Amino acid sequence: MNNKPIPIEASKALNTIAELLDGMLVAVYLYGSAAMAGLRRESDVDILAVTNQSLSDAARKALTDRLMQISRKPGNADGVRPLEVTVINRHEVVPWRYPPRQEYMYGEWLRAQFEQGAIPAPEHNPDLAILLAQVRRYNISLYGPAAADVLAPVPMADIRKAMRESLPGLLDWLKGDERNVILTLARMLLTASTGDFASKDRAAEWAMSGLSAEHAKLLDLTRKAYLGECSDSWEGLEAETASLACHLKNAIEAALKEQ
Repeated sequence: MNNKPIPIEASKALNTIAELLDGMLVAVYLYGSAAMAGLRRESDVDILAVTNQSLSDAARKALTDRLMQISRKPGNADGVRPLEVTVINRHEVVPWRYPPRQEYMYGEWLRAQFEQGAIPAPEHNPDLAILLAQVRRYNISLYGPAAADVLAPVPMADIRKAMRESLPGLLDWLKGDERNVILTLARMLLTASTGDFASKDRAAEWAMSGLSAEHAKLLDLTRKAYLGECSDSWEGLEAETASLACHLKNAIEAALKEQ
């Protein structure tokens, strides 16, 4: 039985999703840090909603408008956690096929687009393979049946394929989003090497043992900043950060080739 606390943002999002998607909603799951090691100071609240049909444009707009009122940008003064909400049509992923198609995505990195009137559209997303595999293994059910009864198993071959496809683009975000990119690389390395999933801080701790002293020190700083144990400033560390990111990328590629 789950005894992890449900963040207030997840409860508000659930109420909104249940209201707006009434009649088509199959299940809602809380996943990510909240379902694994527990939320950290810098954790997003990750939610997957499963429907049995596509969303209308009106539903997408209403969902976006409502989620923008619940979620806030990272580091806001009110201490409100950012939401990341993914909606899938079950018929698009069961039976399983790659690349999977997501029905809708909300994330704070898209807020500027939402404020200009953009509405998230359906799209095929290789990263969704990793997300769904993670949800099947680690989740807190907020509504509906168990995830293993709703979602099809994701073959490890498709998880590895998704990592190969997303890895090059991830490094494009390094400048300005150093902490998140470095920790995401650590998580990918753990999954590529072990087939399992872990929170960002635990993945970083796992990855440190295989690094040089210089790289391990920087990764540990990143981990501690994520946990709220220190602040991280990347000014003047551009070369060291790029070196660590490149090393993790190479290690991920090597691990993927071994499988």
